[in-house]
Amino acid sequence: MIRVGIFGATGYTGIELVKILARHPQVHIAFATSDSYVGKKLSDAFPCPYDIPLVAHDAAPLDTIDVAFLALPHGASADFAKRARDAGARVIDLSADFRLRDAGAYKKWYGLDHHAPDLLPQAVYGLPEIHRAKIKPAQLIANPGCYPTSVILGLAPIVRAGASDGAIIVDAKSGVSGAGRKPSLTVHFVEVNENLSPYNIGRAHRHLSEMEQELTALGETRGIIFSPHLLPVSRGILSTMYVRLKDGWNEQALRDLYVEAYRAEPFVRILPGGQVATLAHSNYTNYCTISLHPVAEVGQAIICASIDNLIKGAAGQAVQNMNVMFGLEETAGLL
Repeated sequence: MIRVGIFGATGYTGIELVKILARHPQVHIAFATSDSYVGKKLSDAFPCPYDIPLVAHDAAPLDTIDVAFLALPHGASADFAKRARDAGARVIDLSADFRLRDAGAYKKWYGLDHHAPDLLPQAVYGLPEIHRAKIKPAQLIANPGCYPTSVILGLAPIVRAGASDGAIIVDAKSGVSGAGRKPSLTVHFVEVNENLSPYNIGRAHRHLSEMEQELTALGETRGIIFSPHLLPVSRGILSTMYVRLKDGWNEQALRDLYVEAYRAEPFVRILPGGQVATLAHSNYTNYCTISLHPVAEVGQAIICASIDNLIKGAAGQAVQNMNVMFGLEETAGLL
């Protein structure tokens, strides 16, 4: 059995990790932590059937686990990643602390000095469909952000093939749980209900740095214009990407490209022609669902990609990474 510790178990991502790992056939949850509910059980913090005792982050017995899942805010994760590594545990970090390869880029986008820059060279960006071979031996995984997961998977085949010609426009919409469990005015029911709000549009959102880092490593891009929106729903992400294509890319060629790219991937679905990806295709699953919509008259293509932001965008992908790291069936606990 793989012994796991879950840091930040009382957040939306943390409780999803518990749900998945509690049913995983090869996992034992050794401990779960919380700052707000120390000394209580998880069922006291969330209406759930898991009576797991909650300990303080600093009191977590790191020497009893094989892997630590860090569902902590950016800035806080790096310190505990270092402690876990020093104790001999592998780490899957669900914050942004290890996603960017350069400490200067992290400072630019997150406004913080990195707390463990010496660990950055060890970190592997945990998108299995792109980096599976590097994930398997890794000791430290940077679990991707939710928006970037949908966008990178949606664009990777086109970028690899050198098929795009010009800047790519991404219009993405997320459920409110993507903002986390801590209350704020922008996620207040009255602010969100019956409303649709763009935020950090253009080239201002932090996740843009991840998208461009990973896509540039796959091939030439001319930049991304990213417009995220807050949807009045609990969960799910739908990213709609507008790409100008180079000459010679018709509908069949584009479809063949995507089908071949993801043929062996257990969690990527390419919808048949005429179908459009929606939140319902992916919510409550670890799937990324992609639909393709060439617009031949203007030499463009529209790609739609949906994921559940809490599962494929966070906890499910983290468990998928763990499965790869420990040589398990990649779908274990996720189907």
